[in-house]
Amino acid sequence: MPAVDVKSRPRTLHDAPLTLRLADVKADMLQLAGGKAVNLGILLRAGFLVPDGTCVTTAAYSRVVGDRLASVTKRLAGAAGDPAALDQLAAEARDRVLAAPVPPDVLDAVRRTVFGPVAVRSSATAEDLPFASFAGQQDTYLNVVGADAVLDAVRRCWASLWTDRAVAYRSANGIDHTTARLAVVVQQMVQAEVAGVMFTANPVTGRRGEAVVDASPGLGEAVVSGAVNPDHFVVDVGARRVLHRRLGDKRTSIRSLPSGGVEQVPGTGGGASLTDPQLLELAVLGASVEAAYAAPQDIEWALDAQGSFWITQARPITTLYPVPEGRGGPRVFFSVNVAQGVYRPLTPAGAAAIEAVSTSVARLFGITVSDPLAGAPAVTVAAGRLFVDVTAPLRNPVGRLLLPRVLDVMESRSATLLRALSDDPRFAPVPSARWDAVGPMAGVAAASRLPFRLLSALADPDAAHRRVDEVGAALRGRLQPPPDATSAERLEHVERLLPREFAPLALELLPRAGAGFVALGLAAWLLGDQRRPGELSTVMRSLPGNVTTEMDLALWRLAQEIARDADSAALVRLAPVEDLVDRYHAGTLPTAVHRGLRAFLRSYGDRSVAEIDLGLPRWSEDPSYLFGVLAGYLSLDDVSAAPDAVFRRGRLEAEEMVDTLAERAGGMRGQLVRLALGRARALAGLRELPKFHLVTMLASARRELLTVGRDLERRELLESADDVFFLDLREVGQCLAGVPFVDTVRSRRAEYARELRRRHVPRVLLSDGTEPEAVAELTPPEDGSLRGTPASAGTVTAQATVVLDPHRVRLEPGRILVCPSTDPGWTPLFLTAGGLVMEMGGPNSHGAVVAREYGIPAVVGVQGATDAISTDDEVTVDGTSGTVTVG
Repeated sequence: MPAVDVKSRPRTLHDAPLTLRLADVKADMLQLAGGKAVNLGILLRAGFLVPDGTCVTTAAYSRVVGDRLASVTKRLAGAAGDPAALDQLAAEARDRVLAAPVPPDVLDAVRRTVFGPVAVRSSATAEDLPFASFAGQQDTYLNVVGADAVLDAVRRCWASLWTDRAVAYRSANGIDHTTARLAVVVQQMVQAEVAGVMFTANPVTGRRGEAVVDASPGLGEAVVSGAVNPDHFVVDVGARRVLHRRLGDKRTSIRSLPSGGVEQVPGTGGGASLTDPQLLELAVLGASVEAAYAAPQDIEWALDAQGSFWITQARPITTLYPVPEGRGGPRVFFSVNVAQGVYRPLTPAGAAAIEAVSTSVARLFGITVSDPLAGAPAVTVAAGRLFVDVTAPLRNPVGRLLLPRVLDVMESRSATLLRALSDDPRFAPVPSARWDAVGPMAGVAAASRLPFRLLSALADPDAAHRRVDEVGAALRGRLQPPPDATSAERLEHVERLLPREFAPLALELLPRAGAGFVALGLAAWLLGDQRRPGELSTVMRSLPGNVTTEMDLALWRLAQEIARDADSAALVRLAPVEDLVDRYHAGTLPTAVHRGLRAFLRSYGDRSVAEIDLGLPRWSEDPSYLFGVLAGYLSLDDVSAAPDAVFRRGRLEAEEMVDTLAERAGGMRGQLVRLALGRARALAGLRELPKFHLVTMLASARRELLTVGRDLERRELLESADDVFFLDLREVGQCLAGVPFVDTVRSRRAEYARELRRRHVPRVLLSDGTEPEAVAELTPPEDGSLRGTPASAGTVTAQATVVLDPHRVRLEPGRILVCPSTDPGWTPLFLTAGGLVMEMGGPNSHGAVVAREYGIPAVVGVQGATDAISTDDEVTVDGTSGTVTVG
């Protein structure tokens, strides 16, 4: 169906009709008829059984309201995030609408809609949209009889545009209140014997092709409003089979009164309100509606006394996560965003860059990539997030063993979900494919000289560190195009850089970092049952050579420098961040602050939160986050809790633990344990370097694209230079050739803004829309605690701070950081945190490693932590057992 833009306006409502027949309402009439009327009009013209009626258009609403709400909407714009103010202004708006006189021509138009008992339904311009359904936000009145009653119901519908819930919903979804208008649908009343709601896809599991039906005798309002415990059915539409039924008690029913209005009467209870043939008929009807819209639908329906199903409303199911595109057949997709700790969507250029980078990785494994910029065939994008199709390794007997084991240390819950899929016959292993995995892995091992690099690193860690420094320096030398390069040449440079550089770099670095973990595993094997929980984690504290830890400590040292000057410290702690950023760019900060920050950014300015997205500013461009972290550091007055002191203590504890474990093993075994743990400490910190250099590479590409964007802005092919990040690399080339993309960028910016509000991103997603985590049977601990994966030993009890976005967060020292996940941009917060709880990750995910190095107790992979825990809750984190207790 045609796309609709909630922010678009008709040219004028002055000459628009006050009423329209529902059958005449078309898809492009959103601003005149509202979402509900548009959807009903589409269904009527498509031949579905929909109660006929009339739409009282937004022109009538505008005639009544006029400019009476101008001052209210202006104040609402400044009240976002203040629930009490929003409620007060919503009440004022309702009062003004209800008090407004109705012009005679509008009165006449509304009276002409009356043709018998009718349902009067609100139809807002920001309602039943693909990205925001607004279900239940405005009012509906059933079995309205008589012209005066209809007029009163229409007026109350107009006022319901300003209910507390509707105003809060618009504010939360970023919809301008001045664009919101209300039409009203006046429909023939269906006197239902049975009615209810149907989702054409399972809203809990996400599975497409499953119709979920709630049904109860009487009018559907009983089901919609929650006044009744309805019958609940799940139907496999393709197989024409009822999968699940749960009969409700149906203790109440809503029926029409002869004189108008409805009444609630005792229900009959008893058997199912729909027979199996009726359920299948309804499910097939739902599939037809879904096909008409090309999207899963939330449908309100009614069954009349003659046995006919009527559709009274249809709207998109906005909570489903879009299914990634992939090859045919059942597929399994793994979220790259979740693995990298980036919940937010990637900009189009950011996603395109990672896709291009995946080309070098795919070619390393012998996978054919026909278009280097399109990336590996297994990489795809859905809702602005990157997914990898892991069906092939899951169906390979070798791959299905290795993949979950790799994820055990990165994203342990995803590993659990993938293992559970081994019982799904759709992903049964193909024995003949066993050698398909061995060959590429052997090729990679040979190309990377894996045994040699690993053994040489174990033999001489200092030489390994020198080599990785040489690799980094050589990469930086290849990143810059000639200073006088044209825009086209800069783009070509980026297009060559991204698909080629990362895999060779990773082959150089990863074996040397991996040697540290091989050594740790060897020590664990040598110790056997002599080691106790948490002891090896202690050994891995305060690792040398970890670029992320070095960055965090460098920022702490900058805070110490600032603290030596009282005026500078007060400025950083108290001044608005925006002012500090402006003064930094203007060069007017105190010398200690400006010079110190500039030195820090020379080394780490390419980093940022969500740094895998080159579409986002680097810290060198926008140091807002750093000023917030510095302000937090400056509030730390406990010398023993200072990050450098904590780091030193961690190093001493680690060295003491090495001594303890070596002595416990004793003899030659003890000497080998000491050697292995020493090598682990010397090399494991290198694990952060591949990501660091990837980010450096992406930051370089960002600078070149931004230069190209400035050129396109000067040529008026883009409205602003950073619009270039809302195009992919091919489109940037087309834009340089003179093709305008202004409308494309505007549309993508709006979509990006909507996706920023999405809270839930699945770890694993199937091609039928199923989220395995939603159907997994997880038994919570009997004591009510939250369970995750132990990541950093120790126990701490403190107040929690829940952080969904680290920008401008000032984490008070000692508090427990509760977050969805982290990337290196978050880690400055770790220096003052008392503990860490993450929804994502495994024991060797980024957040877990850094938490161990700083010696703060941490539990990762805690499902629903940011919902179960609130800021200021007292939380106990047991990083040894992997439990989190609230209260």
